[in-house]
Amino acid sequence: MVGLIAERTRELIRQICKEHGVEILRGHISKDHVHLFVSVPPHLAISKLVQYLKGKSSYKMLQENKQLSKEFWGRHLWGRGYFVATSGNVTDEVILEYIEKQEVDNKDEEFTVSA
Repeated sequence: MVGLIAERTRELIRQICKEHGVEILRGHISKDHVHLFVSVPPHLAISKLVQYLKGKSSYKMLQENKQLSKEFWGRHLWGRGYFVATSGNVTDEVILEYIEKQEVDNKDEEFTVSA
């Protein structure tokens, strides 16, 4: 995901998170994956959030972009898996440091959210 596709992905993720009361604390979009550090309301299951993010963003991006639609025809835009960790086992600072390191190493655009 680069260029306009990365920008649209960020927009959709922000929109979907806002709809479900999820606060994006930090994030990063790389060429082949996305890192998000979020605060999720207790009533929303993480698996449900991932389902919303992948499902809605995939549907919208494939509808809006004919090239993506051709490239992924008959296949899924997002991979099946995902990784989740709570910040209870690891401090918030460690997670933020990891995401910031991704930005430096990959020199991709940052996924900051304006207040």
